[in-house]
Amino acid sequence: MSQHQSMRTCHVKKGDEAVVIAGADKGKRGRIISVNAKKHRVIVEGAHMIKKHMRKSQQYPQGQIVEREGSIHISNVMKAENYDARAARRGTAAPART
Repeated sequence: MSQHQSMRTCHVKKGDEAVVIAGADKGKRGRIISVNAKKHRVIVEGAHMIKKHMRKSQQYPQGQIVEREGSIHISNVMKAENYDARAARRGTAAPART
């Protein structure tokens, strides 16, 4: 596979404000923390919270359960400005919840 074939472009990038448009967290709004273009997944701040069990370490002497963001498929995310523009066109004044 050549270098050009492996390059993928995404409609969102790290740091963009995004809205989840499908799934259990539909309507949630947050900043994009990271983008994995090869797997077509993004991590949105505050969306798809998962519990990660940490083993005992110096940082967690007792071990701990940490809540963190899980990845979401890129097709289930939309830029917030596009979402707001679409809502305005439809006449739906209710913006996405934070």
